[in-house]
Amino acid sequence: MHHLCRIDAVMSEATETLVPVLPVATIATIGQHEGASVTLRGWLYNLRESGKLLFPIFRDGTGTIQGIVPKAAVSAEVFETLKGLTLESSVKVTGKVRADKRAPSGFELDVEDVEVVQRIAEDTPYPISLKEHGVDFLMEHRHLWVRTPRQSAILRVRATIMRAAQEYFDTNGFTRTDPPILTPNACEGTSELFEMDYFDNEKAYLTQSGQLYIEATALALGKVYSFGPTFRAEKSKTRRHLTEFWMIEPEMAYADLDDLMRLVENFISHIVMRVLEGHQADLKVIGKDITKLETIKAPFPRVSYDEAHAMLEDAFAKGLIENKHTYGDDFGSPDETYISNQFDRPVIVHRYPAAVKAFYMEPDAKDPTKALCMDVLAPEGYGEIVGGSQRVASYDLLKSRIEAHGLPLEAFQWYLDLRKYGSVPHAGFGMGIERVVAWVCGLDHVRETIPFARTLNRIYP
Repeated sequence: MHHLCRIDAVMSEATETLVPVLPVATIATIGQHEGASVTLRGWLYNLRESGKLLFPIFRDGTGTIQGIVPKAAVSAEVFETLKGLTLESSVKVTGKVRADKRAPSGFELDVEDVEVVQRIAEDTPYPISLKEHGVDFLMEHRHLWVRTPRQSAILRVRATIMRAAQEYFDTNGFTRTDPPILTPNACEGTSELFEMDYFDNEKAYLTQSGQLYIEATALALGKVYSFGPTFRAEKSKTRRHLTEFWMIEPEMAYADLDDLMRLVENFISHIVMRVLEGHQADLKVIGKDITKLETIKAPFPRVSYDEAHAMLEDAFAKGLIENKHTYGDDFGSPDETYISNQFDRPVIVHRYPAAVKAFYMEPDAKDPTKALCMDVLAPEGYGEIVGGSQRVASYDLLKSRIEAHGLPLEAFQWYLDLRKYGSVPHAGFGMGIERVVAWVCGLDHVRETIPFARTLNRIYP
């Protein structure tokens, strides 16, 4: 017996006629169905009414689209169902896709039918209305706030930034080797680490970086990277800090500071290119001026610590900044903001004073008071998004640096082994995903860059 394929049609038992099965589309791909009828599965984001016309706006996680519902064009049941529908009720809506240049997505939906999956009761309305809400309220309802078009757009951009970051290393000879999240020691001391009890009264810490571990895998595999959550118990309330965030960290054997700076500028340029390729509509929803991203191409400007300090000295003398920078100190957020604002793309600041940098950074042979390190400062005042360095290759020097920093030598014995058995020049950096998302999207605070932010005063929801 010949069996009718059920992909394009189904048999109605009552009428024995063929009833077409409409394709299920997403709002992001709806342009592929112009002039045809489709089914969208999503939620009612907003509803306007004008006489005998309804203008529902639907969202489905990939975007939003406006529906047009003339009373004369649909059944009374469909019209009344939509007219009385509460915001964020879940629906399956059927309609014909029509091009409209005035629409944000370029298309509208002439609604033909609607099926309500769940109608939100009127006595328990959706908490987040389309009016202004305070930050505390929105963060308390973050599980619902992420549904709004702007927050959804940010999270889609974040996903692409993470995918592009991994893609760059995967296609350039790097092997992903993720380090442990529980560690017995810290990269730079334990003052900013979350401590926990381990077995047999031992202490463990949530990692603040995978760097030490991927130095080991770099000496095994050549070029490696790690990608995962990291934790800082820094009691900071600034707009740039989270206590839990995501870091991607490459490490290269037989590499120096110059190799590292070339890597980072090509890496960041690749990420921005991928965002521009796929998220122009999202960036428009967020309110980001994409012309500022279109200039982000390697090579990046490079300035030494001394040159950056001179820029700050000059700015202070001219009254352009309030606080005088002290030579030898690290740069604070206002300093980074001023420096980065002088360029239209990220700027690499290199060779900081060794005294203010971590114990594992190789000193500059030309001037041992400087470390072979670099920070990448994002433009538009977003400050540091990358920090990296060439690592100390000498066993004796590394041992003396660990002791000078008052760190327990026994905890770093395995790390010292890397300098005892086949040490080579090697270098790497760490990039915080959330700071890059904040810069690329033009956000005021990193709390919007991650699905559920963990900050000094927030661990709910």
